[in-house]
Amino acid sequence: MKFVVSSFDLLNHLLALNRVISSKNTLPILDNFLFNLDGNVLEITASDLETTMVTSMTLENASEAGNIAIPARLITDSLKEFPDQPLTFTINMETHNISISSENGQFSIGGQPGEDFPRLPQIKPDRKTSFTLPASSLTSGIHSTIFATADDELRPVMNGIYIELTPSDITFVASDAHKLVRYKRNDISCDASSAFILPKKPAGLLRNILPKGDQNVTIEFDDKNASFILPSYQLVCRLVEGNYPSYNSVIPVNNPNKLIIDRVNLLNTIRRVSVFSNQASNLVRLKLDGNKLTVSAQDIDFSTSAVEDLLCQYNGEKMEIGFKSVFLIEILSNIQSSEVSIELSDASRAGLFIPFQMENEDEDVLMLLMPMMLNG
Repeated sequence: MKFVVSSFDLLNHLLALNRVISSKNTLPILDNFLFNLDGNVLEITASDLETTMVTSMTLENASEAGNIAIPARLITDSLKEFPDQPLTFTINMETHNISISSENGQFSIGGQPGEDFPRLPQIKPDRKTSFTLPASSLTSGIHSTIFATADDELRPVMNGIYIELTPSDITFVASDAHKLVRYKRNDISCDASSAFILPKKPAGLLRNILPKGDQNVTIEFDDKNASFILPSYQLVCRLVEGNYPSYNSVIPVNNPNKLIIDRVNLLNTIRRVSVFSNQASNLVRLKLDGNKLTVSAQDIDFSTSAVEDLLCQYNGEKMEIGFKSVFLIEILSNIQSSEVSIELSDASRAGLFIPFQMENEDEDVLMLLMPMMLNG
């Protein structure tokens, strides 16, 4: 097995795959990349059993098909130190020795038989659902929701992004029981209604490898696994099993108190004021009266406090509501519009945060945040 490859191109592909490999693998073979050469196409695979990613490279100079498992850390660390140059890989399939020849030297690595590497999980044809969407839409859906996923060992369904398909739209939902994000696209649909829960790790991996242009991504899934097919990559992951909670039932419908305010000004104010909040609760108070929003925080234990006033457009009754500043900052940081609309019912019910103006009319973004109890 022999091939010539650019050190720079190979490193870029390996760095994308390297994020798949777990630091606590149960099988030693999973600390390796699987190199599979077939004709002039080199496929490289990384897996942690839950998630498997495959990338392919077309080579100009390759011979003798075969496969070999190469230690991931060793190959990536060494490639980082090479300037961009052609490298010649010569693999002895009997001894599993990998010889790498550069312009000025030669390096030797001990590999393992490729047959020991886990096989790529297959989507069951009789249970498969398949659809295609633009990479930019998938990127937006993941980016808008992944920050709201939970880390809850008792409720694993909350640790992923719920992707719901209907004949009229696609919806991405994430929640950690304190905040909830719903991102809907009305320009993407599926023949039949279906849904799956994408775990957080593969969602993050996808966000890093999705192309920036107008290329499409094909998604196939059954009751156990999902496959994402990109121009140069394929990612297959095990789905989160279980039923996602009815997210629509927690979104308050009647919210007569509506506030429109500059998002960046509000975000910066909360960042400043929250420094003076109690470190345990991170509580900030929002007091609404006329066209003035007062943001305040205090820490009685250390006799610190802060108050700032902001101009806004407000239609509703006088009210005061408290939120955890960390969550409020997360939500405002992940809204893309210059102004944000905040819809409130009362101080004990969730507040809705909605972009005031959307650049894309096919997008529908809603973020929900549960309030905190105010004392006095």
